[in-house]
Amino acid sequence: MRLIAIIPARGGSKRLPRKNILPLSGKPLIAHVIATAIGSNIFDKVIVSTEDREIADIARKYGAEIFQRDTTLAQDSSTVVEACLDVLKIESGDLFCCLYATAALLSVKTIQDSYQRFITEKTSVLMGVSEYNYSPIQALKIDDKGGATLLLKEFEKKQSQHYPKIRVSNGTFYWGRREDFIKEKTFYSSNLKVFDVLKNEVCDIDTIDDYNQLVRIFNENSLSG
Repeated sequence: MRLIAIIPARGGSKRLPRKNILPLSGKPLIAHVIATAIGSNIFDKVIVSTEDREIADIARKYGAEIFQRDTTLAQDSSTVVEACLDVLKIESGDLFCCLYATAALLSVKTIQDSYQRFITEKTSVLMGVSEYNYSPIQALKIDDKGGATLLLKEFEKKQSQHYPKIRVSNGTFYWGRREDFIKEKTFYSSNLKVFDVLKNEVCDIDTIDDYNQLVRIFNENSLSG
């Protein structure tokens, strides 16, 4: 089987400009992700999909191949699914792993272990996930006047030990099977399983506070490692 890594990395992030190439320990964020993918010794190709020349130059420097993304797929409304489908129209590969360009905390071991889980369980998609800090079953819906009601009222009188086991996609990775993914066009496959990623390898980045937290965790990981 041929395996490829796809790292979507558009240049136009609005909430945190240029987030994919913010510095982290002397390298751009995306360089750490590329190094992890290459270091796993799993992939036949590590591909960065981008419309941005600076990101492309950085990705090449650190060993990735570049897929020139059309600007129509690099808008605020563009999705990771669209970016991966775009690559898979051109690049061959039986299996692929979509790695987020900001998932700089991921370890080689996590990539290797999740790959083994993916091929062993023969699922269409294996999604990197985390536990919620607070169960979303306790979520409150707030109306325009500040009133609050339970979002999931069917659980109002149930004890927490009877809540279902819940996870959330955490901005790290998705493993997928090419044919299934092209057919379903979603990572929320009808044949979906999950992989719990260690807390110290997760930090989804949308704001400057997220970035500062990632830097802190990275430094802590480096000291403990």
